[in-house]
Amino acid sequence: MRLERIICVLGLAFFILSPCASGAEEELVTIPTRPGVTQSFLLLRPSAKPSASVILFAGGHGRLALSQHKIGWGETNFLVRNRERFRCEALLVAVMDAASDRLQGLSNFRTSHAHAEDIRHVIAKLKDIAHVPVWLVGTSMGTVSAANAAARLKKGGPDGLVLTSTVTKETRQVTETVNDVRLKDIRVPTLIVHHRQDSCVVTPYELARALMKSLTQAPKKELLTFDGGDLSVLDPCEPMSYHGFLGLDGEVVTAIASWIKQF
Repeated sequence: MRLERIICVLGLAFFILSPCASGAEEELVTIPTRPGVTQSFLLLRPSAKPSASVILFAGGHGRLALSQHKIGWGETNFLVRNRERFRCEALLVAVMDAASDRLQGLSNFRTSHAHAEDIRHVIAKLKDIAHVPVWLVGTSMGTVSAANAAARLKKGGPDGLVLTSTVTKETRQVTETVNDVRLKDIRVPTLIVHHRQDSCVVTPYELARALMKSLTQAPKKELLTFDGGDLSVLDPCEPMSYHGFLGLDGEVVTAIASWIKQF
């Protein structure tokens, strides 16, 4: 039975990891941010001039342990596994790692000023590469990082925000949520994307809907809801589940990219 589960998961992983087109080379970029600290990210360049840039924030502890041509952790995360799909949507893509002083990950750091400063430097780097709007796109715990930076960065901040499978509820293990962010300070277009059947305890669909009321200063906001896809036998908070839009990868990425490109 265990072997059958492994084969099933590997088959699903092969399906969702298949790129939408021939893959482009991924570049590992490392830049200085705070004193004595560096920030690394994977950079994917579209084949044509990008219409926008996206910075992708994985969930969990957020430490991807990036090295040249390798992701040490998080390869199946919804945003990480779909980085090539975002590139194929004519977007310049940066996949964020944890900063060099966060070797244990981003726990209890995602809502900090220091984390937002690291993100500000990545935004500036992407604007040096391509003079196009930069959007922050987070999934699960990555939504806390993205929302925090959008709220804190008055100068050098993002042009837009996308939150997928947003963490809105605390547990003993999860002590930071988007409710710890000053959501009323977010003044950029904001898209919330959620699966109606997401049964992860920290990302209930009902609270994602309620989140819209907190975005009082966002010039435009919208909730996109998805149904169906593939139901995984794994933990409902893991990416190979409704929480990670399993089986809906292409549809969700296209919807996000289309929303971004209207601005």
